[in-house]
Amino acid sequence: MEPMPGKEEKEKFYNLSLVERHEWLQKSHHLDANTVSILSGENGLKIEQADHMIENVIGIFGLPLGIAHNFIVNGKEVLVPMVIEEPSVVASASFMAKLARPSGGFFAHTSAPEMIAQIQVIALDEIHSARLKILEAKQDLMEIAGKVDPVLSKYGGGPRDIEVRLFKDSPIGPFLVVHLIFDVRDAMGANAVNTAAETLAPEIENLTGGKVHLRILSNLADRRLARARVTILKENLAFGDFNAEEVRDGIIAAWAFSSVDPYRAATHNKGIMNAIDPIVIATGNDWRAVEAGAHAYAARSGKYTSLTTWAKDKDGNLVGTIEMPMAVGIVGGATRVHPAAKASLILMKIETASQLAEIIVSAGLAQNLAALRALSTEGIQRGHMSLHARQVAITAGADGDEIARLSAQLAQEKNVRVERAQEILAEWRK
Repeated sequence: MEPMPGKEEKEKFYNLSLVERHEWLQKSHHLDANTVSILSGENGLKIEQADHMIENVIGIFGLPLGIAHNFIVNGKEVLVPMVIEEPSVVASASFMAKLARPSGGFFAHTSAPEMIAQIQVIALDEIHSARLKILEAKQDLMEIAGKVDPVLSKYGGGPRDIEVRLFKDSPIGPFLVVHLIFDVRDAMGANAVNTAAETLAPEIENLTGGKVHLRILSNLADRRLARARVTILKENLAFGDFNAEEVRDGIIAAWAFSSVDPYRAATHNKGIMNAIDPIVIATGNDWRAVEAGAHAYAARSGKYTSLTTWAKDKDGNLVGTIEMPMAVGIVGGATRVHPAAKASLILMKIETASQLAEIIVSAGLAQNLAALRALSTEGIQRGHMSLHARQVAITAGADGDEIARLSAQLAQEKNVRVERAQEILAEWRK
């Protein structure tokens, strides 16, 4: 394990000023001043850069960038950047990561970085013989696809297999779909996969006599999975008026609800994505693709269910797991164009896309635990509202030191409303 310096200071990170947090990053995490200035927003994405990223640019829209602490993933300390507007996520994920530390933190791994290109073939005379013709030519087709991206091939990527699926009963009649399995190494892979599909289209038409219609990657990247597990020691589960068994069994019962009911599972998985999306965004990856893949994977059995599992081990400890598609990269796209995305990868000391995926799913598992713990004990609103009170205080017009003072009073009163905040401010300012 690689301990991170400045542990005592890290524990009060929340209470540091912005300047002190930046100084801590430079001192304890060995970040250079330029990287810190990018993460702080002072030297981040410029409008001239944004103008080359999308169309019709008129400005830059900012979101808070926070850092989740306490994470140990596969024996290594890591700071986890999160871009998110919702309060409580960074704090709750950090606290759950702290509970995981005595048992070694999170243990994660990924499958091969294989994406799927789909090639739809319609207007076929007979789909069964067309399927066999494609499979007979598999090696030739893969050789053609392997020449699409020489750089990717240089690093060991490229086509791995070809599969053919038959759809006998569709609204347009029978058709088949070719799946090109493509190893994209450290890239997200959309461009390489889509180009390979386009390249194979005329070859497949010649083989089958049919017409290639759609040719595009699938965001259900079920061959590119990320998995993580965690153990929370029984003695670390108790808090307040809740004993360890009560907390543990409450978490398991709450998870069981999501495992059988899609209405609950939708909110349950949304909570997981509360931690996953912010990291995907912070690193310049496609959070919409990750979302789509996650929810499709959750419904792969034909019924939408939880992406996580929670149970107790033989010693009575709480154990959790997560498994989901994780198509993220560290080369190409916004990951290498957006200054803050590059800085976030530096902050996490990421060397491979697999490492990034392992950290992301670990954070998702931590956030899921936080939500289940709150829901099954004191209720989700208590912790969430105490942090939401800061936003309410600002909305009501609080400035400077008034913000912390006012948000504390609102939380204590359990009356986190703008109207009440304005009343308190009016009294203070008489």
